[in-house]
Amino acid sequence: MPSTVLILGAKGRFGLSAAQAFAAAGWRVLGQVRPGATPAPMPGVEWLAHEIHDSVGLVHRAGSVDVVVHALNPVYTNAAWKAQVLPLGDAALQIAQRLGATLMVPGNIYNFGANAPTVLRVGTPQRAHTVKGRLRMALEQRLAASTVQTVVIRAGDFFGQGTGSWFDTVVAKELPKGVLRYPASAGVHTAWAYLPDLAQGFVRVAEKRSALGAHTVLHFAGHSLSAADWQRVLAAPMQQRGWLGDAQAPALRALPWWLLRLGGWFNPVLASLYEMRYLWQRPGALDNFELQALIGEEPRTPLAQAVCASLDDLFPKAAAGDNKAVTVIA
Repeated sequence: MPSTVLILGAKGRFGLSAAQAFAAAGWRVLGQVRPGATPAPMPGVEWLAHEIHDSVGLVHRAGSVDVVVHALNPVYTNAAWKAQVLPLGDAALQIAQRLGATLMVPGNIYNFGANAPTVLRVGTPQRAHTVKGRLRMALEQRLAASTVQTVVIRAGDFFGQGTGSWFDTVVAKELPKGVLRYPASAGVHTAWAYLPDLAQGFVRVAEKRSALGAHTVLHFAGHSLSAADWQRVLAAPMQQRGWLGDAQAPALRALPWWLLRLGGWFNPVLASLYEMRYLWQRPGALDNFELQALIGEEPRTPLAQAVCASLDDLFPKAAAGDNKAVTVIA
């Protein structure tokens, strides 16, 4: 019998990637979605349309489950996070506890705050100073204090397979015009995780869960990239799509943070984005020593290949020869 994974929020960006990765690895995959949702058929995935807070009913429908993946995430406003992050985490814990399953959660670097060291290790002190950072700290504290075996895999910004990250809403948005818009200061390297790689990392850690203790935190290093790195790796695929002339590089433009700050007075999403500006003003990398000690070499698609696949996802018409810009909505 193959192992079974229940993915909460399986229609979302990370949830969908996790469902694909677990199914490809031979797991039985149950994908929880909201009642009324109609996800497209996916080989190896059984969709469960069920309310997340009805843990008794969802557990009854799921049956025997070995691993639960918490892929639910509120919209990117402080108000939504305050209202939903901890209740969703509690619901995931209740479901995993009733199933007797391991709970796996994707983490981020918000926990560490503006004065964190350049390299973030598993044991780096967490001193969050933002609303989202404090909520992530509180969630991880609840995971650690529970009676459920829990695993947090922390990663940087996502790119690939879908929309809703800094890559697709900012970095890639103006690429068809030959422009690379970048939020970080010049020369600042930050951590990026190609989503299919991170999802594969979840699978490999899940397969090693018997070697883990009650609560485990692991860091997924991904790619450490600056604006200049993105400029270099994007040039060739942009040339191939006709967005740049031969031997040209994308024009690098800074993100107008002042505009986000101004817009934040009227738009809570922009206000929340501006609050996280500090992440782009200083270098940050994740040390994956513990992860690689557990699973061996971290899954890592060559950067050029990952970027090409990400652009194909975002701009399918452009990849086929249509050079019109495509608007990506956050």
